[in-house]
Amino acid sequence: MADSEQSVTIPAGISSEQLGTPIVHRTVIRPSRGWVAINLAETWAYRELLYFLTWRDIKVRYKQTALGVLWAVLQPVLTMAAFTVFFGRLAKMPSDGIPYPIFALSGLLPWQLFAYALTQSSNSVVANKNLVSKVYFPRLIVPLAAVLSGLVDFAIAFAVLLVMMFYYGIVPGLALVVIPFALLLTVVTALAVGLWLSALNVRYRDVQYTIPFLSQFWMFVTPIAYPASLIPERFRVLYGLNPMSGVVECFRWALFGHRNASLSMIALSSIVVVLAFFGGLAYFRKVEKTFADLV
Repeated sequence: MADSEQSVTIPAGISSEQLGTPIVHRTVIRPSRGWVAINLAETWAYRELLYFLTWRDIKVRYKQTALGVLWAVLQPVLTMAAFTVFFGRLAKMPSDGIPYPIFALSGLLPWQLFAYALTQSSNSVVANKNLVSKVYFPRLIVPLAAVLSGLVDFAIAFAVLLVMMFYYGIVPGLALVVIPFALLLTVVTALAVGLWLSALNVRYRDVQYTIPFLSQFWMFVTPIAYPASLIPERFRVLYGLNPMSGVVECFRWALFGHRNASLSMIALSSIVVVLAFFGGLAYFRKVEKTFADLV
């Protein structure tokens, strides 16, 4: 939040009554000094702005596209088909007793939500430079809107996954109630990384060029095309430091409830997500006072 002050200048020896005109109050907004905690009440007051920014990002994504929202289905399904051919049939990758197309798609859905949110949020402050440099509002809303805009695609693709599960005769169990937690974990993970990258991208514009490489590398160290059970037990802790490993495992455990799910990996990844989120939030709040000058 920015510090503000109100000041009124009256000539010496003249009272306000003698002026004969109403006094004009001037509000000066200055950058905050030091650490300023998140003002949840202020952020909530700007919830309509969050809604409009999110809705704008959704409309812009599909504006003047021939297939429209069908891209939300085609992207994960075509990637699933490629994984099934190359990893499932040619490489004979195990899938913990789950049909490989379902296994791959269940990992791709949270990953693509994360990858989209990561890309959009990292460039969100720079992309909204006209808004950031002219109007005051909680800057946290900008990367948050970029992350939330990916939920529409996820919901559509998740419906396709459920249809495919029923086609293969897979009926989710009671563990399905964990899906909201898994989705929240995905969103917080994307927001945590997005806060770091969006703040860094304002000062160092070459950050945006590292995102495609980072996403590609991150995908292969996340158990999407292969099960986490292939990871030797002695490396499970190290592997759990990747927050998306726990996210993908959590989704698969909620959908299939298979015994090979590494609950310790899910717990460790959740801790890493929380630490990364509050770290990113602290850094974002520390440097956001400079956004208007640098952007």
